[in-house]
Amino acid sequence: MKYFIRTYGCQMNHSDSERIAGVLELANYEKSSQESDADLIVINMCSVRESAVSRISGNFHKYKKYIITNPNLKTVITGCVLDSDKEKFGELFDLVIDIREIEKLPERLKSMSTNKILPEFKTSQPSLSGGTKSSSSNQKSMIFRKARNDKEKLEIENTYDYFSINPQHESKITAYVPIMTGCNNFCSYCVVPYTRGREKSRMVDEIIDEIAKLIENGYKEIILLGQNVNSYQPDENTNFPKLLRLINDIPGHFWIRFLTSHPKDISEELIKTVALCEKCTEYIHLALQSGDDDILKIMNRKYTAEHFLILVQMIRKNISNVAITTDIIVGFPTETIEQLQNTAEIMKKIKFDMAYINKYSPREGTVSAKMTDNVSWDEKKEREVILNKILKETALENNQKYVGKVVEVLVDKIDGDFIFGKTKSFKSVKIGIINYKSRIKEGEFLKVKITEAEFWNLEGEVVE
Repeated sequence: MKYFIRTYGCQMNHSDSERIAGVLELANYEKSSQESDADLIVINMCSVRESAVSRISGNFHKYKKYIITNPNLKTVITGCVLDSDKEKFGELFDLVIDIREIEKLPERLKSMSTNKILPEFKTSQPSLSGGTKSSSSNQKSMIFRKARNDKEKLEIENTYDYFSINPQHESKITAYVPIMTGCNNFCSYCVVPYTRGREKSRMVDEIIDEIAKLIENGYKEIILLGQNVNSYQPDENTNFPKLLRLINDIPGHFWIRFLTSHPKDISEELIKTVALCEKCTEYIHLALQSGDDDILKIMNRKYTAEHFLILVQMIRKNISNVAITTDIIVGFPTETIEQLQNTAEIMKKIKFDMAYINKYSPREGTVSAKMTDNVSWDEKKEREVILNKILKETALENNQKYVGKVVEVLVDKIDGDFIFGKTKSFKSVKIGIINYKSRIKEGEFLKVKITEAEFWNLEGEVVE
């Protein structure tokens, strides 16, 4: 049996997919290089934006075509799925399964193969294109209500099973290592607390053991993941800075990155720890979302623009050559052009190296979905253009500072006449191979002199 996993969303979704692959390969499934050749298609989805949900529903028609040539094809959807979406997707997919129960996927698939599809995963709700409810719809509703009532119990039972799954890493160089899951922040636009549950931190020994094995197997970059990594705290005596120090003490030459940090929780201790740990990279991703205090309050972000600026100043004071990236939402309900200008001004002050700018779209089940989405889509696009212009200017200005400097680069790809890699500050670098192609391998650290800078990339040459 062959499987194919299609992933939408953030690095946590990609880490989930590696664990899904681990579960399936343990059950003797083989990875398919082509979606059309698979006997099992798993969609690992993101619910952050409504457009992602609509795209999955709209693309389902191609799986119907695959079934014509492979009647035994099974389709599964998992990931960050809201309860309301589970009921809808149940009409399309053969199986809807909570990502926190993914270790049970082979069992569910076996039940399906014997026509014993469990009712909590195969719904009889109306299709997205219409239809009527079957007689089992009331039973389905009761099951979902029970799941919500027992949610905390399910989280406690399933989280550590999820963490213990052996992932099949896509890369042989970079490894995602989740250290926690869930979120307690309840930002008004975000579905994560509803799809992932409350924060649950992984045990320290388990994390250290996994990373030590990865380093023994030749991995050079460890990316720690969590919806809010800096709130990691599995017990009274351990916090995120302590975890970083323990990982830094693991023997070997490797880099440590982490995603993603919430401004309200980032501490001076964490910043100084990153500065002192030689394996921690000079790269911080810190989501701003808006530079206007009133919008931040409506978003329930629990910090002010001034607080964010103070954090950035503290980061730059302590971490040399640090690159700072962020997330920003434009067109949030009630946002005026003057409030957008506040975001523009803070972007000019901070000079981000990268900003992932998203146009607001409401998600059912979140607080902001109840607000009037009063900024038109065209206006959102115009506001996105304004901020992107600022970003391009500051990104280029930051990158030009690298020209003439010698930096360490981790090679992650060799393609044709070029080597591609990343700096410790997460800058993409392209290097001409010239006469040393046979000596350089993926996963190697190189000393590179930067010769050119563009908006998003650097170019350089190997220092012999």
